[in-house]
Amino acid sequence: MRPRRSVLYMPGANTRAMEKAKGLDCDTIIFDLEDAVSPDAKDTARGQVIDAIQAGGYGHRELVVRGNGLDTPWGANDIAAFAGLPIAAMLFPKIETLAQVQAIVTLLDEHGGAHLPVWLMVETPAGVLDLAQFADHSRVEALVMGTSDLVKELRASHTPSRHNLDYALQHCVLVARRFGKDILDGVHLDFQNEEALREVCVGGRAMGFDGKTLIHPSQVSIANEVFGYSDDDVENARRTLAVWQEALAAGKGVAVLDGKLVENLHAAEAERVVAFADALVGR
Repeated sequence: MRPRRSVLYMPGANTRAMEKAKGLDCDTIIFDLEDAVSPDAKDTARGQVIDAIQAGGYGHRELVVRGNGLDTPWGANDIAAFAGLPIAAMLFPKIETLAQVQAIVTLLDEHGGAHLPVWLMVETPAGVLDLAQFADHSRVEALVMGTSDLVKELRASHTPSRHNLDYALQHCVLVARRFGKDILDGVHLDFQNEEALREVCVGGRAMGFDGKTLIHPSQVSIANEVFGYSDDDVENARRTLAVWQEALAAGKGVAVLDGKLVENLHAAEAERVVAFADALVGR
């Protein structure tokens, strides 16, 4: 169990922001070498991210590097630079085919990164529609929605409700669940509007996303709250497991808690909630 409630993009060109991230309460930091870095600063930013990772000090935070695509002048060098560093995964943009995933994995392996999981950005119509063709690759650990690029590719509009993206988002969640991968919702660009952020987080959580990608530290607390569990949720989960174990010990297939039926599906969800809570405490 690895909580990924709040996943904060950190521009690789901004050394001050990367240092500040050591004190933020996010679950994951994505050092971004792609969208957040101009072409003439790619090499410099790569070096700065290497220095930041090697210096350490990020505590429990999961560290991920978003490299450039292999179809760019920088992608292969990004893989070569980070394959052997102490990071949790590498994230790659605009993935649409199994061939792209295989090329990434091959290059990682060649540079000593055979242990390293791969995260994939889903941000084009082809990426959404063909997701099931490559999301089940054994090295793929997580899927990340790139809703900003997807809206552009669809010639759509950013709306408060995001109902115009419902099909695409739900399709990707279904694929993620089919293959047992984590999936993270796209960023919310209006970072100063906390009410709107909460609304889209609640909607994303209800749809089934595991967490939210973020562009500003001020968004972390809301994402942690919405994609986490309250103390009451955890306590109820522990009580559910307790009555379920009692029922099993008595040879029963169901239990009752506070007048409500408890079956194996409820026990399985309760186990997940408790594991999630324990993971936060234990890190």
